[in-house]
Amino acid sequence: MNTVAQRAAVVIGCSTGGLRALSILLSGLRADLPVPVIVLCHRGQDDDGGLLVELLARQSPLPVHEAEERQPVTPGIVHLAPSGYHLLIESDRHFMLSADIRVRFVRPSVDVLFASAANFYRKALLAVVLTGANDDGADGLVEVRRHGGYALVQDLHEAEAPQMPLAALTRAGADEVLTLSAIARRINECCCPP
Repeated sequence: MNTVAQRAAVVIGCSTGGLRALSILLSGLRADLPVPVIVLCHRGQDDDGGLLVELLARQSPLPVHEAEERQPVTPGIVHLAPSGYHLLIESDRHFMLSADIRVRFVRPSVDVLFASAANFYRKALLAVVLTGANDDGADGLVEVRRHGGYALVQDLHEAEAPQMPLAALTRAGADEVLTLSAIARRINECCCPP
């Protein structure tokens, strides 16, 4: 099992049931979390993100912002992937938005974000797969684990739509399978110095 060491970034992927799951998870994070939290939740193509940012900001002790092209990946902020673009992390710690072809019928894709983050952060990455009704994120979690990152998957019995976490477990496995509140605690433990 991958040891629980200090992590430098958190990536979270979800789909169906994601708003509720993210509200619970984010509300459990420490206000002084010293790493960036990058969230990708599938939503409608025409969603400008304003409402989702507003709803999550009510629950999160950390500021919530929609990620923009060339914006720095900033610690202590929840960066929300915008609708209609793949979200990637460039080598200079800035976001890149891509209108490349959909992956598993979606854009943005959790697989794309996770693979990009894994390539950059390697073993310092903590990746989380939550509820969802497809298998996006499973291949990305394989990349996270291949690079030495730490993988958390939501408990299938708690997930509103268990297909996404089940696919992640089947294809990539996980270091831990936890409830939402336990995931928040684990993120705090892994990302905050003692």
